[in-house]
Amino acid sequence: MSETPSAAGSAARDPRYADTERALGTARVAYRTVGSAEAERASLAWWDADADTYLGEHGEFLGEADFVWCPEGVREEQARLLGPSDALDGADVLELGCGSAPCARWLTAQGAGVVALDLSAGMLQHARAAERRTGLAPTLLQANAEALPLRAGGFDIACSSFGALMFVPSLETVFAEVARILRPGGSWVFSVTHPMRWIFPDDPGPTGLTAVEPYFDRTPYVEQDGRGIATYVEYHRTLGDYVRALTSTGFRLLDLVEPEWPEGHTQAWGQWSPLRGKLFPGTAIFRTQRVS
Repeated sequence: MSETPSAAGSAARDPRYADTERALGTARVAYRTVGSAEAERASLAWWDADADTYLGEHGEFLGEADFVWCPEGVREEQARLLGPSDALDGADVLELGCGSAPCARWLTAQGAGVVALDLSAGMLQHARAAERRTGLAPTLLQANAEALPLRAGGFDIACSSFGALMFVPSLETVFAEVARILRPGGSWVFSVTHPMRWIFPDDPGPTGLTAVEPYFDRTPYVEQDGRGIATYVEYHRTLGDYVRALTSTGFRLLDLVEPEWPEGHTQAWGQWSPLRGKLFPGTAIFRTQRVS
């Protein structure tokens, strides 16, 4: 699972990312159009530079071989959004935006044949180290989710836990690629920051309860260096945008899960906190199926 460092609702950059921003020369925030090539360069540089910090902060919560869908703590072992436990044994599964691949290792432990894909070599380096510690070794692949180097019809299930989708300019491109590699009737399940979070400042406290940005403005949030080159890019879509992108690329929406903040869960994760979680959703999980 990958957390977005800054929601577009706040131009104030989070101090947790100061070292990464300094390393990349981040100087200012902008709202502007960003194409695929620039977005790929920015995401690759960001996640390579931030991998150690990210996992130092969130690695314990994510686990070495566990499938956590979101900061609310929804785990696949209980939720079974990918299907019943026996459906994974022997299934061919692709994970997009795997980060250090704890989800992929959990799936491997369930008997699935797993390919785990991420753009960041830094994140995949951590994934390889975790393989050695756990003995669980899904196939790791460095690639862009917009152009999957995989054969058509090779997978039963595709999944993504906060990976890739918020950092690419075209949902339709990624969804079409996922549809291509899935077998007819295959499952595509993914979690993203809930689109309504875009309108609030990226703050877990009281400041994060006041809407400041328009929900319908899709202009990307961009952090850039002194030359105007993007160092981090995040794209916003409405719930309707996700649904239309899915239906236009051959998927049927089976369920939209908006996890409630669980009782007794006190751990904050960036902008996710008990205060905000009790009032409005922070995560959207789409469960879909490729139409035969």
